[in-house]
Amino acid sequence: MNVYFISGLGADKRAFQKIILPASFNTIHIDWILPIKNETLTNYSLRLAERIDTLRPFVLIGLSFGGIVACELTKVLTPVKSIIISSASSNKQIPWYFKLIGGLGINKIIPTRILKFKNYFTFWLFGAKTIEEKNLLAQILEDTDEVYLKWAINVILHWRNEEKPANIFHIHGTEDKILPIRFTQPDAIIKDGRHFMVFSKHDEVNKIINTQLNDLLTKK
Repeated sequence: MNVYFISGLGADKRAFQKIILPASFNTIHIDWILPIKNETLTNYSLRLAERIDTLRPFVLIGLSFGGIVACELTKVLTPVKSIIISSASSNKQIPWYFKLIGGLGINKIIPTRILKFKNYFTFWLFGAKTIEEKNLLAQILEDTDEVYLKWAINVILHWRNEEKPANIFHIHGTEDKILPIRFTQPDAIIKDGRHFMVFSKHDEVNKIINTQLNDLLTKK
């Protein structure tokens, strides 16, 4: 069974490097594509869906913004299961202050390059503590395309999905600073997990993912 990984905002497949799947599953990373000017998240997700082989059973695993995209894909495709990590399954789980920023258009006047700076605040926000975590996060942010980053932030702030799609399994950390757990309703909680816990707490994340995938095999 194919498992498609969709990375987060300002991230790429390197964020998933410590996630190891059971032998029965094939890992495939979906690389981001550049958005068309003023493209909606729905249309963008449909273009991304062209990279998924829907003729065979598949699973989606989305991190942060990738989890939001996984939710959009789940509504139009038929994955066996979708797992989202450090993410949101509906716009109700996006903090109100982010929506306020989007409503006022503040995000449009903030230089995107500021979000790519590696500093104490960035590391705190993502929950990167060790040298390894900080170096990886810094590399990922440096390599992130500014056009994509600006577009992605805007569509997150204006996301209109009001209900959690069926077949979504949500993993969230108690210390997530970007998407605080109090706004979410996760199916699995990782104590002291931060936004970058897919890397920093990979053992716990991996255990939950593997349990979910192995359960699919027993149901076949």
